[in-house]
Amino acid sequence: MSVSALSAPRALGGVSGLLPAASLLGLLLLLLKAAQLYLRRQWLLKALQQFPSPPSHWLYGHMQEFQEETELRPLLKRVEKYPSACSRWLWGTKALVLIYDPDYMKVVLGRSDPKSHDSYRLLIPWIGNGLLVLEGQKWFQHRRMLTPAFHYDILKPYVGLMADCVRVMLDKWEELISPDSHLEILGHVSLMTLDTIMKCAFSHQGSIQTDRNIQSYIQAIRDLGNLTFSRLRNAFHQNDIIYRLTPEGRWSHRVCQLAHQHTDGVIKLRKAHLQKEGELEKVRSKRHLDFLDILLFARMENGSSLSDRDLRAEVDTFMFEGHDTTATGISWTLYALASHPEHQQRCREEIQSLLGDGASITWDHLDMMPYTTMCIKEALRLYPPVSFVSRDLSKPITFPDGRSLPAGIPLSLSFYGLHHNPRVWPNPEVFDPSRFAPGSARHSHAFLPFSGGSRNCIGKQFAMNEMKVAVALTLLRFELAPDPSRVPVPIPRVVLKSKNGIHLQLRKLL
Repeated sequence: MSVSALSAPRALGGVSGLLPAASLLGLLLLLLKAAQLYLRRQWLLKALQQFPSPPSHWLYGHMQEFQEETELRPLLKRVEKYPSACSRWLWGTKALVLIYDPDYMKVVLGRSDPKSHDSYRLLIPWIGNGLLVLEGQKWFQHRRMLTPAFHYDILKPYVGLMADCVRVMLDKWEELISPDSHLEILGHVSLMTLDTIMKCAFSHQGSIQTDRNIQSYIQAIRDLGNLTFSRLRNAFHQNDIIYRLTPEGRWSHRVCQLAHQHTDGVIKLRKAHLQKEGELEKVRSKRHLDFLDILLFARMENGSSLSDRDLRAEVDTFMFEGHDTTATGISWTLYALASHPEHQQRCREEIQSLLGDGASITWDHLDMMPYTTMCIKEALRLYPPVSFVSRDLSKPITFPDGRSLPAGIPLSLSFYGLHHNPRVWPNPEVFDPSRFAPGSARHSHAFLPFSGGSRNCIGKQFAMNEMKVAVALTLLRFELAPDPSRVPVPIPRVVLKSKNGIHLQLRKLL
């Protein structure tokens, strides 16, 4: 008998002997992982015992709340039932504490806990490691570098650019409306705010509101907001490799590329402009640089310029944050005023007495419309564009009522819950601008449409200015009424959206 004939059975015997060992090893690893998950869950149960919540399933937690048309209704039930905060189980071994009390907010936002890794890492393929996502010393350097872009001397001339962009939108509305028609406004307002940020922060020439190609970027941002939020709520989509293999993951990759094509084009165009003779010296001689020019001329503390990746991340971040959040705030404000004609008319009268026909609106006018500002703030209370932010506790925390949490617990700071908390705002669902009357008293952390603490929104003054300009010029041109057949349904995404759009009836004023 040959050697090869004898060796074959031995080889087969060796392989068959390995199979039980491999099966045993696999079983041991499975048991080890199960024990690890069990211990993690027991630790969470003990850590969260001071923060009650509705009954949850041991495996899928409170996921039934996420299956409803909107999770905001069960959120408000929690706000009424559980004072200050409660726990929320996303699935078996993942839970967080939901906060909606101003004293709790003040404690958390006064610390330096990092943003929640599990939440914000999902934004990185879209907006990179920009100011929204960065932590530590690098965040501090970028924040300090970009703060001059929002100096009031920079913001003053932007008011005229904002007004020009709003008028382009209003002219389009005049062409589109008829006596019985209703208009979905959020898409139009998004184009207008994108046009504004392109002109103000990125030195863009011309109007993009008449550019049909820009719609692909607007749609990409809309898709990315939905996809990111959906992924956050899906236990099976947390792993990057698995997610990339799913239809949603492939879709997310495609729309990220679309969004990046737009921002890459903006950077390339500005760099080409600066290469023209005399332009570089002209920009360098300016006392204050625009946002994009600050990035292009930036020198870090070690003397190196900003890397292409860091540059694109900041442009992606501000291109999104600078138009989408503001568009949402403006649209919800116009809906609130449409639903309350008495407040709408009082704002219009204030603006007419200040601006006349609105042919000119300046920086100085923006502080001379107190009632309109009160109405905008009340709309931001009811419909905060950013409805929540997240933090991971880096060290133990004790709240003013004595309850405490250990390090490692994620927190979700619900600004929507805070703004609708009846212990903070009596009759919270009522639109009442007098809450923001000059001299009215409220907790320092009761109203947080731009977050708070050191990581508050760097562009909040820019956003408020744009909202005032948009509301003022719109009310001078149109009378607004809601569409009773399509009442908007708020849904939390990366930005607070409406499930069915925001539809208004517009009547041209004579």
